[in-house]
Amino acid sequence: MALTTKDRENIISKFQSSAKDTGSPAVQVALITERIQYISEHLKANPKDYAGERGLLKLVGQRKRLLAYLKKHDFAKYQELTKELKLRK
Repeated sequence: MALTTKDRENIISKFQSSAKDTGSPAVQVALITERIQYISEHLKANPKDYAGERGLLKLVGQRKRLLAYLKKHDFAKYQELTKELKLRK
C-alpha cells in the first residue's frame, strides 16, 4: 500500500482547515497526489502493469475534478494548494 496511517495523518494535518477536517477538497487532492506519485514510480519499474495504469488515470481524473471544484468555490485555497503541491506552473 502506498500510504501508511502515519503518512496519511501528516498529510491531513498539513492541509486541513479545522481540527476535524478530513474530507475537504484540499485534503482529498493532497492524498490523491501522494497516491499518484507512488503509482507513477511503480509504473516506471513495472511498465506492463496495465491495471495500475488504469487506476492512475482514474486518480488523475478524480484529482482534476476536485481541483476544478476548488477553483470554482475557493480560488484562494486552490492557488495555495497548487503552489504547495507544485501541480501547476
